Amino acid sequence: MANLKETLALRAFGLFKIPLLFSVRPTIVEINKKRCEVKIPLNFWTRNHLKSMYFGTLAMGADCAGGLLAMQSIKASKKNVVLIFKDFHADFLKRAESDVHFICEDGAKIEKQVKETIESGERTNQTLKIVATTPKISGDEPVAKFLLTLSLKLQGKKSS
Repeated sequence: MANLKETLALRAFGLFKIPLLFSVRPTIVEINKKRCEVKIPLNFWTRNHLKSMYFGTLAMGADCAGGLLAMQSIKASKKNVVLIFKDFHADFLKRAESDVHFICEDGAKIEKQVKETIESGERTNQTLKIVATTPKISGDEPVAKFLLTLSLKLQGKKSS
């Protein structure tokens, strides 16, 4: 496990805050200021009746990849910024028949959004792109693409 510390932190967060997330056993493959890659294994708990990954599990993986980048930028800011995903769009391109890797490369955009939220004190919204792949079967070819609108707000500030 390349990022053991980060993976354990994610699983602990899941265990105490989002038990369903904990149950899918996500692993952080890579995380830095620009990029996050999360892997969710295909197993009894994450697959559907067709033996491919259940779409709810795919949604959790996309949420993780974008959300972890946002949480990292918020933590670095040392401000109390609250995040939520405002909307969610998914294009399922082919069946995910092995472990799925979720990749978000919008770290720089998120960092800029966090700064803007803190400076303005207003809620900000921005669309993040997440791509899901099954490297064991199809390399970098996407099995799904997601657009999630990240909504940030400085805690304690009233805004629309």
